[in-house]
Amino acid sequence: MVPESSSVLAGGAARYWFTTTHWSVVMAAGQIGSAPASEALETLCRSYWYPLYAYVRRQGHPPEEAQDLTQEFFWRLLRGNWLSRADRLKGRFRSFLLVMMKHFLANEWDRTQRIKRGGGIHFVPLEDGTCEQHFQEDSRPAHSPAQLYEQRWAITLLETVLMRLRQELAAAGRLAQFEALKRFLTGGQRPLAYAAVANQLATTEAAVKMAVLRLRNRYGELLRQEIANTVASPDEVEDELRHLLVVLSA
Repeated sequence: MVPESSSVLAGGAARYWFTTTHWSVVMAAGQIGSAPASEALETLCRSYWYPLYAYVRRQGHPPEEAQDLTQEFFWRLLRGNWLSRADRLKGRFRSFLLVMMKHFLANEWDRTQRIKRGGGIHFVPLEDGTCEQHFQEDSRPAHSPAQLYEQRWAITLLETVLMRLRQELAAAGRLAQFEALKRFLTGGQRPLAYAAVANQLATTEAAVKMAVLRLRNRYGELLRQEIANTVASPDEVEDELRHLLVVLSA
């Protein structure tokens, strides 16, 4: 859930932190020839393993083969020169990955030459059945492979933002506050009354309301920062946020 009171960063502030975002670094390099670009691309890929795995599974590939295909795709992406094709895809990393995966499945998968599960690149644990369990939970006949990919992209993005927020508050010694207030962000649990949370945290209801407002604002800032990691210019951040909301409401 995206909090309604998420703050919009001023243009200058947004552009300041955008200059070091992952996809803009990769796009500026034009290819995986520099250490910063390689590190940025690998960081991005870790969040997209499962959305692409779900896409491959929905295309009809069985679990083990889908794992092999997904790992091989990322191995080729990280070791190949596929980024030269990114400039015509409007800069969005999720769009770039999906187009490249479609191309890979249609033209570039050679079963006799494959490197087993990505040549040692492991973005997620592959042996415990976790990915397949998630896929079975996600499976809905109404969703096409592309729709499932978009859905999992959106959910993974929100999970990443929530984890970053949790880490921030834990580092500040406010983990208990985060655990008590996160229900006001995610919608996964029915929120308790402010008074009940105030009693739980041994504080006032007014203090809880203020803490929730600040938490929502920071959540909104982190969400925009995370989105900026996947687009090529700051002008695309708000459009991508609107697309996220559409995907989550579908």
